[in-house]
Amino acid sequence: MGYTAAGKHKIKVKDKFFTKYIDAVDIQKAVQKISDQIYADFKDEVPLFLCVLNGSFMFSSDFMKEYDGVCEISFIKLSSYKGTQTTEEVKTLIGLTEDIKGRTVIILEDIIDSGITVNHLLEDLQKYGPDHLKVATLLLKPEALRTDVKPDYIGIEIPKDFIVGYGLDYDGFGRNLSDIYKIID
Repeated sequence: MGYTAAGKHKIKVKDKFFTKYIDAVDIQKAVQKISDQIYADFKDEVPLFLCVLNGSFMFSSDFMKEYDGVCEISFIKLSSYKGTQTTEEVKTLIGLTEDIKGRTVIILEDIIDSGITVNHLLEDLQKYGPDHLKVATLLLKPEALRTDVKPDYIGIEIPKDFIVGYGLDYDGFGRNLSDIYKIID
């Protein structure tokens, strides 16, 4: 099953074809940009970065390598997708284990699509009294937003296409690709 090469810049993931969309070099530039912006804003603090699993693991890993300040990282796992569509129901699979009262918490998201998941997370975390609660996303689909979520740090804005690679998946496949691919209709 998995994925297979289907040409120079095309792959097949399960039953769908994808074409190369964002090169690994451009992804790393976006990660560096976000890291630099957050460091400029919080260099005198010790932020807690909150990696949203599963999709954000590659972005969070690369981000942490680039971040120049003292910091901590923790992980939560949320689920809201099945196949290529959002279920619009957010399930918490692994929750927050740190005390965030009075802390600077920065959510690291791979992608904000409808905004439903990150909106749910922001509402949940706000209850615990952080001093600062920010959102950094590698990718943003502004045309797909269905909430009033406004990320504080954005790597790359993209259209509503379904994508895989660099942590993003189609039914669990394609996460390990270093480039990002978009679905071919």
